[in-house]
Amino acid sequence: MNEKNSLLAEFEGVVSGHRDGHGFVIRDDGQADIYLPSNEMRAVLHRDRVKARIVRTDRKGRPEGRVTEIVERADAPIIGRLLHESGVWLVAPEDKRYGQDVLIPKGATGSAKTGQVVVVELTEPPALYGQPVGRVKEVLGEIDDPGMEIEIAVRKYSVPHEFSDAALAQARSLPDHVRTADHKNRVDLRDVPLVTIDGEDARDFDDAVYCEPAKVGRGKGWRLLVAIADVSHYVETGSAIDVDAYDRATSVYFPRRVIPMLPEKLSNGLCSLNPGVERLCMVCDMLITAKGDIHAYQFYPAVMFSHARFTYTEVAAILQNTRGPEAAQRKGLLPYLINLHDVYGALLTARGVRGAVDFETVETQIVCDESGRIEKIVPRTRNDAHKLIEEAMLAANVCSADFIGEGKHTGLFRVHEGPTPEKQETLRNYLKAMGVSQTLSDKPHPSEYQRIAAATKERPESQQIHSMLLRSMSQAIYTPNNEGHFGLAFDAYTHFTSPIRRYPDLLVHRVIKAILVGKRYQLPVLPTPGEAHAKLSKRLASRAKPASDVPAKKPSADILAWQAAGLHCSANERRADEASRDVEAWLKCKYMREHLGEEFSGVVSSVTSFGLFVTLDSMYVEGLVHITELGGEYFRFDEARQELRGERTGIRYALGSRVQVQVSRVDLDGRRIDFRLVTGDEDLTLRAMRDKNGAEPTPGVPASKSRRSRSGDAAPRDRTKGSAAGESAGAPAKSSGRRSEPKRTDRGGSRSAAGKARKTRR
Repeated sequence: MNEKNSLLAEFEGVVSGHRDGHGFVIRDDGQADIYLPSNEMRAVLHRDRVKARIVRTDRKGRPEGRVTEIVERADAPIIGRLLHESGVWLVAPEDKRYGQDVLIPKGATGSAKTGQVVVVELTEPPALYGQPVGRVKEVLGEIDDPGMEIEIAVRKYSVPHEFSDAALAQARSLPDHVRTADHKNRVDLRDVPLVTIDGEDARDFDDAVYCEPAKVGRGKGWRLLVAIADVSHYVETGSAIDVDAYDRATSVYFPRRVIPMLPEKLSNGLCSLNPGVERLCMVCDMLITAKGDIHAYQFYPAVMFSHARFTYTEVAAILQNTRGPEAAQRKGLLPYLINLHDVYGALLTARGVRGAVDFETVETQIVCDESGRIEKIVPRTRNDAHKLIEEAMLAANVCSADFIGEGKHTGLFRVHEGPTPEKQETLRNYLKAMGVSQTLSDKPHPSEYQRIAAATKERPESQQIHSMLLRSMSQAIYTPNNEGHFGLAFDAYTHFTSPIRRYPDLLVHRVIKAILVGKRYQLPVLPTPGEAHAKLSKRLASRAKPASDVPAKKPSADILAWQAAGLHCSANERRADEASRDVEAWLKCKYMREHLGEEFSGVVSSVTSFGLFVTLDSMYVEGLVHITELGGEYFRFDEARQELRGERTGIRYALGSRVQVQVSRVDLDGRRIDFRLVTGDEDLTLRAMRDKNGAEPTPGVPASKSRRSRSGDAAPRDRTKGSAAGESAGAPAKSSGRRSEPKRTDRGGSRSAAGKARKTRR
């Protein structure tokens, strides 16, 4: 398209507002976003669907547009605080991307009082010369009420948080225990000492494990049983509970609270593999060789009896000292735990041979008091018990993917593509700039990532190098098109192990059951996908492979239905992560308000053209040191090296640089913490001056005044982060306590109201 035609063309997309008043149109065709200056944003709101025309290129080289038509107004409610100023009632949106306050007529405030957090329904949209008008639909309470951050997040991200009356009625009609009739056509495993191993604060238990030595072929090996709660027995396709579960697609975990995918009677009761009671389960029964290869497997429905509820801490202590007091208390089950540890060692060996990515990163847990206030943020250590369960779940997920493939049945795979060419090039440039001799080939294998990680493990900046490796990877999605899992180095992988909290796992169970009886599972008629689905679909389309000369075969209706289900589940998984991160950011901001003016040591965790993001050593909280705080000179952003370099002194701030900062500002509404640089790493200054002219300034004394970077933005803006192997990377660490598979390749997160970690997020 020539330049003249491009100026006449109209492009449709969704408005994404910015807290500074301007915005962008995220185009449906996946091309570059269209910048909307603040005057163009007056007549539209964040999330509106519009048509826009590109009118020019702005000084930053961005296509700048003008809105020509508002196709559809966003129907999401607006959450904010009710204010009374100069005789006028208005609501200041909590999400600053909306850019303007909502006027509330006198009779439309309901029972809300000044300062309270309310949900607003728009009655009049904004116009070029008029603010939006609305009415108070719901009063959430005071801004400092315990749990207010969660109430805001579930509405802000449109997370379904109330079950339908039909679903609740159906849940009440379910039995309280497993009935004798339910044993029909099931293998009786009640005498097998299956056990659960979870976090201390776990409330639902959807997997149990058992291991014994076995002869595999002509050699020694193990028989490993992974028993998963049989949710599909109680949640029938198309039932009221099923409709609600699909709508949610996943449970959402916040510190001290969980919004479950299933009603509590199922999630914490009938489907949870609680100790000392009979439960229905689906079993993946595997034979593992001494080298950790899966020699054979079978799936079958069973009835089980959990012989114990272990915690990770307890199992780790037992394995560390099999003659200690913890082991003595579990003497009857000790041999089976040792077997589990032995098979874990074999599976770990196979993982290394396979070349799966395995980065060690710091995960944190938010510890709250009874009122929901953060008491502390602590690092979480993954011990052998975490890793043992992780490898067992991975093995069962691989078997389920293979079983669906061998059964020639459509299903949802967990697909993690390799890095895009653009991200590969960025990573290569960074590794070269950092003096890392290892690099990526044109078609990288995950083992190459692992080699780089191993080679840089002892370097001072290893955490930052590993972070860059993570950011270069794509996000994992659910799709019926099996393209393997790059991070885990599996040819086929799916999710089977958590049907209590993930809808894709429930679908996988249904498909496996259908194959076992020689039938095909038919998806129900699914609701129309929402905004999250549309956003993810656009993102995937933008990175689609170039079309070949051979016309593509039109997908069948069955494949299209599974593709829609995969997109829906993937998008709602992202939504859950965003809501969780939003709540954690709120809590951290409230926490840091109590430390205004205090000084802390930290490390540079990210470098941008507008400043440095620093993570505090003792707090594990991240904040921004804006470029105007770095000293009285120009700083140039070197993207390849991921550093800011002063043009006069040559001082460099890069990933891993140690600094001393002061908490200068906390913006609770904007979820932002600002730091002021007190001193940088003295070695940085000394080294920079020696490189320049041999002079050595007074250590630790920054320049008194500062100026902006020539290549950076003049004002702070939203931080854009890369993506992790299998999930989005660079995001704030989850407040978690249960298992992940692991954060390095398909990150987990919190699972209980107290912050229980998600299982098998891969």
